[in-house]
Amino acid sequence: MQVFFHDKCFDGACSASLFTRFHQECSGGGEKYVYRGLVHKAGGLIDEGIFGDGGNAIVDFKYSSSPKLTWWFDHHLSAFAGAEEREHFDRVGAPGGQQFYDPDYTSCTTFIAHIAKTRFGFDTAGLEELLHWADIVDGAKYESAKAAVELEAPAMKLTLVIENAPASDRDDALIPRMIPLLTSLPLQEVLNQPFVQEFVGPLLDQHWEALELIRQRARVERGVITFDLIDQRMEAYSKFIPYYLHPEATYVVGVSKSSFRTKISVGTNPWTQRPAAELANIAEICERFGGGGHARVGAISFGLDQEDEVRRVAGVVAAELKARE
Repeated sequence: MQVFFHDKCFDGACSASLFTRFHQECSGGGEKYVYRGLVHKAGGLIDEGIFGDGGNAIVDFKYSSSPKLTWWFDHHLSAFAGAEEREHFDRVGAPGGQQFYDPDYTSCTTFIAHIAKTRFGFDTAGLEELLHWADIVDGAKYESAKAAVELEAPAMKLTLVIENAPASDRDDALIPRMIPLLTSLPLQEVLNQPFVQEFVGPLLDQHWEALELIRQRARVERGVITFDLIDQRMEAYSKFIPYYLHPEATYVVGVSKSSFRTKISVGTNPWTQRPAAELANIAEICERFGGGGHARVGAISFGLDQEDEVRRVAGVVAAELKARE
């Protein structure tokens, strides 16, 4: 069974772990589980060549109409790359199939737990901590920007490792080793594993360096934080840093470049005092430029050679959000 999950994402890893345990206990299990992270890239469609001849599950990531897809769970507003994928899901998805979608769930982990329990009799006892933190992390339900950025809880340090570990380590050893533990051990014990601990110190250093860099680059105008990190080739950074530095702002539009894409990150301050009815739907804005996400956070991916276009689109998005203030 290949389990494809949203890479560089705490909820993605937790979803893969919960799906595995559910599949083992309620669906006969597989001889072997292979975990492969998926990242959003320009174009949006999933390459069918990734699917093997055995079972193929996707959790916390976009839908595929491939006949080789055997299980799918997602909760993103932008779960379908286009109308054809949505129409295909409407034909083969639940209640008759093994493809499930509900954008009303805060995290994919809690969505999988609900479907597994109510439709297949899966016992979720003992998973309360995992479900609690999956909702907090993916729904940005931290009590404050301080809690989100200063990373005191074990789940926050695990999120740091999952989102920021070097790609070679994450793909080859780290995340595939971590995933089964997330539903078998308390999160503190997962964090205490030597193969996890070796990344924590260096990544915490990088985290604080990123904070200082964003402090230098960020500008606030009419409630919108903007910054440009394209020249830094940063693989990831905490999306809550801008709000930690500028709590008065409502939105953020940041551009960055990693080893495989150039990206516009768009978000809403989780602690804004603005009424929800007045806030922009970030997923809808990002979808207009080939991206997607949730109502309060989203992203748009471009090729590595599209820096000028990234900056142009980021300017358009920032201007639209400023006009709402």
